[in-house]
Amino acid sequence: QSVGCDDYLGSDKVMDKCGICGGDNTACRVVSGVFKHMLTNLGYHKIVEIPEGATKINITEMSKSNNYLALRSRSGRSIINGNWAIDRPGRYEGGGTMFTYKRPNEISSTAGESFLADGPTNEVLDVYMIHQQPNPGIHYEYIIPGDNVISTQLLAHRRPGEPLNGQLGMAESTDREDEDLHREAGILTGQPAGTFPVIQPGRFPSHQPENQVPAVQPPRQNREHNWKQIGKTECTTTCGKGSQYPIFHCVNRITHEEVPESYCDSSTKPIPEEEACNIFPCPAFWDIGEWSECSKTCGLGMQHRQILCRQMYANRTLTVQQYRCHHLEKPETTSTCQLKICSEWQIRTEWTSCSVPCGVGQRTRDVKCVSNLGDVVDDEECNMKLRPNDIENCDMGPCAKSWFLTEWSDRCSAECGDGIRTRSVVCMTNHISSLPLEGCGNNRPSETTPCNSGPCAGKVEWFAGGWTQCSTECGSGTQQREVICVRKTEGAFDVLNPYECSYLEKPPSQQSCYLKPCGSKWFHTEWSTCSKSCEGGFRVREVRCLSDNMTASTQCDPQLKPEEKEPCNTQDCVPEIDENCKDKYYNCNVVVQARLCVYTYYKTACCASCTRVANRQSGFLGRR
Repeated sequence: QSVGCDDYLGSDKVMDKCGICGGDNTACRVVSGVFKHMLTNLGYHKIVEIPEGATKINITEMSKSNNYLALRSRSGRSIINGNWAIDRPGRYEGGGTMFTYKRPNEISSTAGESFLADGPTNEVLDVYMIHQQPNPGIHYEYIIPGDNVISTQLLAHRRPGEPLNGQLGMAESTDREDEDLHREAGILTGQPAGTFPVIQPGRFPSHQPENQVPAVQPPRQNREHNWKQIGKTECTTTCGKGSQYPIFHCVNRITHEEVPESYCDSSTKPIPEEEACNIFPCPAFWDIGEWSECSKTCGLGMQHRQILCRQMYANRTLTVQQYRCHHLEKPETTSTCQLKICSEWQIRTEWTSCSVPCGVGQRTRDVKCVSNLGDVVDDEECNMKLRPNDIENCDMGPCAKSWFLTEWSDRCSAECGDGIRTRSVVCMTNHISSLPLEGCGNNRPSETTPCNSGPCAGKVEWFAGGWTQCSTECGSGTQQREVICVRKTEGAFDVLNPYECSYLEKPPSQQSCYLKPCGSKWFHTEWSTCSKSCEGGFRVREVRCLSDNMTASTQCDPQLKPEEKEPCNTQDCVPEIDENCKDKYYNCNVVVQARLCVYTYYKTACCASCTRVANRQSGFLGRR
């Protein structure tokens, strides 16, 4: 069976919020609120007053700020963060109770600081805020006893059968018992008798029931023995103001020999009073705070901690000037730290060949960010400032002896039957001057290519007459001609209706003409091979403007200049996908990092990831 708060076996009584065993929460009152005033002046500003007898005290800053909470007694004694000195988080005694001062981590937490205490307080306390930036709001809450409520401390110390506020209807207490109870209340609350707001002397019944037998008074002890102080208890501290109490023993008044305490009247035994001892201050010491978080999530970083010179006095730890700790070596306030090894850049392939056979081109290589576990991760996890180049220019030397050629002509040389199309071919040096054919080697590109417009005999076709004179004397002009539909027969042509040739493409009856050069034109080399086989590469060629005598010229129309670079192989690189080997879960990277692929279940559930790691490891072992 369980034991209730009344110490009876099988009792189901529990403490209510007022600290009353079996209470109904009506014996006390909860006081709470939020201090939201906007402050303008820097310094200490009073927030709330905690009355005497308050319990379950909670003062909490609603969010993190550069402000600080402070606490002092009504008498002006600083308890926490007084005199512009910021105390470390910890436990501080004040107002008859112990306050827990919390200040969350300044880097990782967004919570504000707080004071917590169980109480009850034995004096009025004032809560302040050291204002340095806009007030985020201060929540305060405490519990105070209701009117005519018995003290929770007296209730805890009540003897079985002892009356509460006269409600039990027990026998009248003697004047001496009433006086002892009154004195007990003063001791428990730390107040003069009669000032505790809950218990009042004389509240017990003033008469004795008829059926109550008066208590038998003990026989008065003779006065041959009395109480004598024979010494003091050991001091509670070796420095910084402790306390000790006198020790009283019963002795013979004449011989002063110690006798059993029963020889003396216990009612006359002096009550030991606390005496101060070892009031000289303790030596100052360095109070070492907790290390801050590392300044970097990976690699070598820095962390800091607060070092204060502190000194104990009167059970309080005070912050003092640092020169008082000069006799001690000051601990380090900064230190290096490393949470994990950073990911690093790895060059996975050698440089590719240059994208052009001569002149200036580009070459590439594969650069990846790899974690300390060997997995390829996002580039952001590596230091972008240290990333090796994955593309660079390459100079294959001047294209001193390359064949430059124009596009093929549009028309075949024969209207029907076999004919040819032509283009211009020239060997160029870096001095832009022509050389003999052997200057570019024996692989001269052909200047002609065969073409065939179909058989001539019996063929229906368009026949074009001669062009008229060019409309301009040089450069581009226009020419006119007559175009008719004919059928070729043996030695003659029959003129047909144009409808008969309508299925054929009709030659133009007008064209541009060029009698003599009025400028220069563009020449270009063959395209280079594509720099990549997929996912978008590029190819290049060299383009030059040449005059009629094949010398460099600046007279070419820039808008007609052929492209020197163009994209190629833009299709995606599609890896071979095994439809029977896929990842069934989105977080299979965790399985790989935990090295769980050796188990059949994970090898099946994360087939693709485990297979990829196995292939990478086998390739690494093969290179070794």
